[in-house]
Amino acid sequence: MSGPIPSEALREALATLPGWREEGGWMVREVTTRHWRDTMFLVNGLASLAEAQHHHPDLAISYRKVVIRLQTHDAGGITEKDLRLARAIQDWLKRVSDLEPQEA
Repeated sequence: MSGPIPSEALREALATLPGWREEGGWMVREVTTRHWRDTMFLVNGLASLAEAQHHHPDLAISYRKVVIRLQTHDAGGITEKDLRLARAIQDWLKRVSDLEPQEA
């Protein structure tokens, strides 16, 4: 397993992942939904993506919001494995873009 990504490389990668940020050694993304049903659809989709990659995010789930946190625990930081899962999540979110309410 490779180690954590250097800070500069992480900043460059995050610049290509809208909505993601680094926070305390984690990659973090918040997704706001319209309804509880959409929230559960999102969580189930995230679970499927994570299982397919054998890499599991920490999730905080509330009525209309899911906070996704990625870190490779064994490596002690953010690794390429986290970036791969974040990219897969971004691609999936684009396909189900009606989950997030549009800004007025």
